[in-house]
Amino acid sequence: MKSQSSCPQCGAPVEFLFSNAVQTTCPYCSSILVRTDLDLKRVGEMSDIAADASPIQLRTEGIYRNKAFQVVGRIAYVYEGGNWNEWHLGFQDGTSGWLSDAQLDYAISFAAKDHPRIPPASNVGRGWRMKIRDAELTLTTITKARYGGVEGELPFEYWDKTEMVFADLRPASRGFGTIDYSEDPPLFFLGEAVEFDELKLRNLREFEGW
Repeated sequence: MKSQSSCPQCGAPVEFLFSNAVQTTCPYCSSILVRTDLDLKRVGEMSDIAADASPIQLRTEGIYRNKAFQVVGRIAYVYEGGNWNEWHLGFQDGTSGWLSDAQLDYAISFAAKDHPRIPPASNVGRGWRMKIRDAELTLTTITKARYGGVEGELPFEYWDKTEMVFADLRPASRGFGTIDYSEDPPLFFLGEAVEFDELKLRNLREFEGW
């Protein structure tokens, strides 16, 4: 359900598309705003996100496993091999998910609350294993990334990061798990790779020549 407030920095109207969003950005003055019980608090200013070739943008709509969603937020990351986006998805049933967009490789994931205790990043390496929901996952990749910026609505506060570590785990299928060490305790996500056409995306970003 949509809701509306006013930006404490410039007074412009700020609309929330996702009812459970905690953070958003003002489209007029680029302030990063955190929602409290009563009002909005300015915590920073949105930095310019490096241009990329992703066709996805805020308000892109799609379908995953017969559930409609809308792209309501974005976290951008930069790493040694390039950059990628984590698009925050607001589903019609009120749930929250993520669409990873890494140079034409796409994946959908959701926060997992029932995972076992995760050791510090310094204590894990390639080949480390964890078991969750009767599946065994093996750590295959550790990525060091830099925070590249945020826009739109997020389900948690996320705006003042520097360098962070992500650990990717794989089972035997096309599914995956990701440990996000930017938070303490770490966040854990479960998901699967998807094809672009599977998502039936609409309201995509248009490029000259399309």
